[in-house]
Amino acid sequence: MKIIVCVKQVPDTNEVKIDPVKGTLIREGVPSILNPDDANALEAALALKDKNPGSTVEVVTMGPPQAKIMLKECLAMGADKGYLLSDRAFGGADTCATSTTIAAGIKKIGDYDIIFAGRQAIDGDTAQVGPQTAMRLGLPVVTYVEDVEINGDKAVVKRQLEDGYEKIEVKLPCVLTCVKELNEPRYMTFAGIVDACKADITVWDHNDVALDPADCGLNASPTQVARSFTPPAKGKGEMLTGTVDEMSKALIGRLKEKHML
Repeated sequence: MKIIVCVKQVPDTNEVKIDPVKGTLIREGVPSILNPDDANALEAALALKDKNPGSTVEVVTMGPPQAKIMLKECLAMGADKGYLLSDRAFGGADTCATSTTIAAGIKKIGDYDIIFAGRQAIDGDTAQVGPQTAMRLGLPVVTYVEDVEINGDKAVVKRQLEDGYEKIEVKLPCVLTCVKELNEPRYMTFAGIVDACKADITVWDHNDVALDPADCGLNASPTQVARSFTPPAKGKGEMLTGTVDEMSKALIGRLKEKHML
């Protein structure tokens, strides 16, 4: 069984800051991590590999050259090969253009049985790239996967819903996007780290995956972010004390002062 996992290197959201003048993210000095939901997707793939001797797990991402570090972390966890789609032509991509590039990379890898991806990335929270990639590959997709079993040429998937779950049977190959409830990602092993340091990451540009620059990156992005900003800090709240009647009168008084009543 050949398993492909789509992963992304994202800025640690606990450290993200925004330039108040330019309205853009300040990436300098901000640590990058493997997207959490993608770590769950990778663990699901590695668990299948453990159950099916002879299987392989290959990870693919689109990003700048430093994304190699994240891919090597995936190899240290147990993945067999990493692919980096990196080219200035890919820059500025929205989810539509990103899925075009990821799908092109997966087509070049070829001969896959199942594709895993995280539900969404913490730097965008759109949950669109996985389903869009499936569409471009002509594959069925199941989102919000919290459990999966492979039964012959089919996957039996438990899909998370707001008020419960549903079970879906889908034929392979397919795309599954995973939630954190699916599993607990494993740690990198010492031997895995040593092997990953020696491993080569395959890097492809737009020519390697047969994409015209007009069909990827900013040129092919119908949506663009005009501005990013942090909301202004709210004033400190005021706690009212006294009886219910006293607090009610005080609250009404405050609302009248602010012309809200």
